[in-house]
Amino acid sequence: MGHVSKRLYSTASKVAVSTSHLKQFPPREAIVRQTGRAVVAVIRSPDVIRRACTHKSFVNLHTKYYPSSPTPPTNADLASLGNALMGLFASEHLHASYPHLPTRVLKAAVSAHVGPLTCASVAHEMGAAALLRWYRQPMTPTSPALLHSDALASIPRALTALVYQERSLSSARKFVHSFFLGRQVDLRAMLKFQDPKRALMETVAKFGRERPKSRLLKETGRFSNSPIFVVGIYSGADKLGEGFGSSLKMAEYRAAEDALHRLYLTRTPSHLLQLPSSTFGTQGDIYNPGPAVDYTPGALGEAEILYASSGRSGIVAPKQPTIDELEARKDDV
Repeated sequence: MGHVSKRLYSTASKVAVSTSHLKQFPPREAIVRQTGRAVVAVIRSPDVIRRACTHKSFVNLHTKYYPSSPTPPTNADLASLGNALMGLFASEHLHASYPHLPTRVLKAAVSAHVGPLTCASVAHEMGAAALLRWYRQPMTPTSPALLHSDALASIPRALTALVYQERSLSSARKFVHSFFLGRQVDLRAMLKFQDPKRALMETVAKFGRERPKSRLLKETGRFSNSPIFVVGIYSGADKLGEGFGSSLKMAEYRAAEDALHRLYLTRTPSHLLQLPSSTFGTQGDIYNPGPAVDYTPGALGEAEILYASSGRSGIVAPKQPTIDELEARKDDV
């Protein structure tokens, strides 16, 4: 231990406040104050909230210093249940909102909304960081190292499971929508295409439209050192996309990418959005039939272009035969 580390350790030991005079830590008043009125209105027991804020790694620390005391309950089971519920709510919401979203982008969007980093951020915003009880664990051959953000992410998951247990599935869905799914996530940055022009040609052919053509819309400074070109891509008389760049090739690339973004990021209007989990009643028991709920499933989106879903594999989809070619094959047979 270096000189600076010794100074910090000695200073921290002098100013540290002992909690031995408290009957329980964190105290009940701190739990009610830190978790907020919204959670306390649903989960009225501070002991349950204390369990939601206790990571399973805390058991090792508690057993080390208090071997004769009973093991405190942890949020391991609650976090697992809450993680499954949050994944369900995020998946159905994103799939219903963006029916044409590619599969890999959908998975990335779900992680962006309810992933570990987002859960840790929400826990900070809720004020639950001060109530977390955990113990840092190093990396082992069978498990990665446990960081503070990983332990903190278990709190919103456990709270989601508690809302589901105490209230109903619809209440848990409202909780997740309020704290997680209402956030703005840039989905355009997740859509990357290795060759957007080729992907657009395949997409237009799949819909039976005319072959896309590029047209120069505007330009300035062609013979200068900073030219600007604006290119639009058209299928017949319909404009599919528009892009700009310092060269015609760059502008055409961005125009094709913009056309694909307009397709894959087509969003369902909020008044037409219906979720499959909304068919369950508002009661806690989802197995008992409740009042009938009108539900109309949304239309399935178009399958994404195989080689354009990620931009990393380099897979090129085989060219699909046209209707004329299929008719010619039937005539030959």
